[in-house]
Amino acid sequence: MRTDYCGALSPALIGRQVALCGWVARRREHGEHLAFLDLRDHTGLVQCVVDGAAELRSEYVVRVVGTVRARPEGTENPNLPTGEVEIGDCEVEVLNTAEPPPFQLDERVEVDEMVRLAHRYVDLRTERMQRNLRVRAKVNGALRSAMDRQGFVEVETPMLIASTPEGARDFVVPSRLSPGQFYALPQSPQLFKQLCMVGGVDRYYQIARCLRDEDLRADRQFEFMQLDAEASFVSQDEVLEFISVAISAAVEAVTGDTVAEIPRMTWLEAQERFGSDKPDTRFGLELMELTEVFADTGFNAFKAPCVKGIRVPGGGDATRSRLDDLTDKAKRWGAKGLVWMRVKDGGQLDSPVAKFLSEAELAALVDTTGAEAGDLLLLVADERPAVRHVLGLLRLELGRPPVTEGGLQFLWVVDFPLFEAVGDDGSPIPAHHPFTMPHPDDVGLLDNDDAQALLDVRSQSYDLVLNGWELGSGSVRIHRGDIQARMFGLLGISEEEAQAKFGFLLDAFRFGAPPHAGFAFGIDRLVALLAGEENIREVIAFPKTQSGTDPLTHAPTPIDTGHLEELGLRLLPAKKTD
Repeated sequence: MRTDYCGALSPALIGRQVALCGWVARRREHGEHLAFLDLRDHTGLVQCVVDGAAELRSEYVVRVVGTVRARPEGTENPNLPTGEVEIGDCEVEVLNTAEPPPFQLDERVEVDEMVRLAHRYVDLRTERMQRNLRVRAKVNGALRSAMDRQGFVEVETPMLIASTPEGARDFVVPSRLSPGQFYALPQSPQLFKQLCMVGGVDRYYQIARCLRDEDLRADRQFEFMQLDAEASFVSQDEVLEFISVAISAAVEAVTGDTVAEIPRMTWLEAQERFGSDKPDTRFGLELMELTEVFADTGFNAFKAPCVKGIRVPGGGDATRSRLDDLTDKAKRWGAKGLVWMRVKDGGQLDSPVAKFLSEAELAALVDTTGAEAGDLLLLVADERPAVRHVLGLLRLELGRPPVTEGGLQFLWVVDFPLFEAVGDDGSPIPAHHPFTMPHPDDVGLLDNDDAQALLDVRSQSYDLVLNGWELGSGSVRIHRGDIQARMFGLLGISEEEAQAKFGFLLDAFRFGAPPHAGFAFGIDRLVALLAGEENIREVIAFPKTQSGTDPLTHAPTPIDTGHLEELGLRLLPAKKTD
């Protein structure tokens, strides 16, 4: 039906007869009979000069046959890729009429997101959504090609599985053939890809759909896509290299730029410098260690295991209301308080608490932070994890740039703790799944009977971070029976419980599990950052809202009584809420 796309027309095609198909973006009357139509398809717009177009309306679906010609001198549109040409001698065939759209599609007017999602089929016509979905397609294609080149085999794993403990709540599916029994939708292909390693697949990957029943936010949806990979007979370094190659290929496909070698940082360094295990390294405001400065202080608020601070260059002009707002936020994030100090000429410090500190402490504070006149210092004292957490959030509050600024700053964060805390029963709580291999230098520490001391054990796990977003994580897996048994014992998991939860994987390991490691990262998050979007909903064709609903299909919806009876289910009355 067409010979060309609208956005591909240029002066090189002047004199050529073309057939175009698309939607009427705008119609502008020019005299009694003549009209200018902006015809739109997914490649862009082109102006068509039409005689007798009174019946044509916005979003009509049309076919236009005409001749490419230069626009009259002085009427060119430099803001439009096709602005030097137009289509003349037009014949227009209406392929379908359309009601007025629920909102403007030219993005000059801000449209409520609920309206956009309720009419997503119209929203998808906008330049923004067309661009984002094509960025996503390029990323998927580049990832597949990169993994194929590295010898990985694409394997599809099942969507209906047994429920396994993976941290978030499962979405469950009732079985009609086995009343009272349920499948779970996969939170990840984790166990199946490890089974692929036992099966000799050697290098597996999949662009996998995963589902987790957890609270939604800007970078999280119930269902998401991830590049999932696993390899046998490899080390952590090799996995990081595999994924770095795939990431670079995706970035190059979208931007044309390659990714330099991705730097690495230990989890501990990330926490100490940035107060986060997913640090945004596009800007400074790093956390500074001040504990020694106040080691002998008489100021009770600083008599704490840890004192850290942030120097805000030029922040000394902050108003008192702004400082009070930062203090309130710090308290909401868990701080007992926030000390602020304005740096004056000569290194003098203006602060409500300055009178409680010695001259030596004030001088050491200025010297340690490198503070200069006009700067602002923000200090927190408490247990070390709390201090890092609060200052890490303050750092983002004060300095994080928009997603489109500062370029793409990738970072590998390595050497995460194996355990994150000690539970009420005295057993350590794993920071990852219980098949994560401890750091080779720390394996001996697993014999320590002091659960608190086990918090110092590092793991062979690693995260990929981009501009402060966690893209994904992975680890070297436990494949040795003795280490796995020791891990289950530390976690208080009996042999019976282990068999009940992970039996099919443990049984497979008895038949020769190779050393293996893997990784998975969220494609939605990567695409959002490459497209310059702050929310992954903008790169998903049909997303859910933050409340988990779909304004387009109105899901979730009730199920009719007959269907429930067929599944052997009965609904209980809804719980009353206060």
